[in-house]
Amino acid sequence: MSVTQPKQNQSAPHSSTAQLSLTTQPAADASGVVVRLSGVWVLADYRAGQRELQAFASRHQDSEQVVTLDGREITRLDTSAAHLLYQFFGAQALEQGQFKDEHRNLVQLVLSACEQKSPLPPKPDNSLVALLAEVGEFCTNAFRQQKLLLGFLGQVLIRILQVLVSPTRWRITPLAAQIEQVGLNAVPIVALLTFLVGAVVAFLGATVLGDFGADIYTVNLVGFSFLREFGVLLAAILLAGRTASAFTAQLGSMKANEEIDALRAQGLDPLELLVVPRVLAMMISLPALTILAMVSGVAGGMLVCWLALDISPQLFMYIFARDIDISHFWSGLVKAPVFAFMIGLIGCLEGFKVAGSAQSVGEHTTSSVVQSIFMVILLDALFALFFMEIGW
Repeated sequence: MSVTQPKQNQSAPHSSTAQLSLTTQPAADASGVVVRLSGVWVLADYRAGQRELQAFASRHQDSEQVVTLDGREITRLDTSAAHLLYQFFGAQALEQGQFKDEHRNLVQLVLSACEQKSPLPPKPDNSLVALLAEVGEFCTNAFRQQKLLLGFLGQVLIRILQVLVSPTRWRITPLAAQIEQVGLNAVPIVALLTFLVGAVVAFLGATVLGDFGADIYTVNLVGFSFLREFGVLLAAILLAGRTASAFTAQLGSMKANEEIDALRAQGLDPLELLVVPRVLAMMISLPALTILAMVSGVAGGMLVCWLALDISPQLFMYIFARDIDISHFWSGLVKAPVFAFMIGLIGCLEGFKVAGSAQSVGEHTTSSVVQSIFMVILLDALFALFFMEIGW
């Protein structure tokens, strides 16, 4: 590494130990000095170059002459040496200096990195303005999500109709496998949970109605609650937490591993191949699980009535058949396919929205569970209003 510097047409004596040489020469217009750089300017010679440049700066610390860099004789240059030159001569001298074409890009890169200004810290917003901004952002995101969900719903419905009218496109094996995972494997948890909730509802009815001498109406409370609401609602919420998250994690992992792109590259439709079997399996499994939840809940209530109220199972079933109309069963069962379709749709959509990282998979899995439960409860409220208006 060598430095050549103009100074009154005289040559400075060479150092006996340094590997760098420094000579001086006036500029063409005699208004400044030209610093000629030659040799190898890399990190290994960083200290040597720093000493030479410090010596140059100490000899010209009071001078106001303009420094011009000439690096056309540099054979090798790296970012450490370019940053060293930037520290000693500044951005203007480095920008206007002469360098080889292969070194000019490196110098420009170092200049852009050194001259980049850090963004100013945001000014603290008014708390009311910040609250309104958060509400607006939430509403905008919710609107975009619902718009995307409606578009995805239309695409899935079209694929389902196309598959149903063409038996050669039916995928029986994936459908059966999904029914096993979604429905059959969920039977124990659904039966146990609804049995316990039925027992709790019966205990609550026995406690409250006993104060009015109406213990016998605990049978009606258990029957109405599980046939109309609790059976389908508990089964749907369980599937929202158990199955929607599984759909999102499976499809998200496939998206992260580019398996979905590979399917498209082979001319296969990911919606028909991955989404339709899962949604149909949900629509087949949830009504069956709903019936199981109704039976288990009523069984739990019947056990409590037998043990706590001395209402025998025969009397329980007689009152149940006499006072509970079959319309309550259908009003609960008709909700199941709608809930199942929405849960499967949200789970698959969130899986397709995964960006490709493990963090994105976790975020969208959580989002699918939250959205599924929210939509189940919202749809259940809308069904309740509708049934009330038609007199069911």
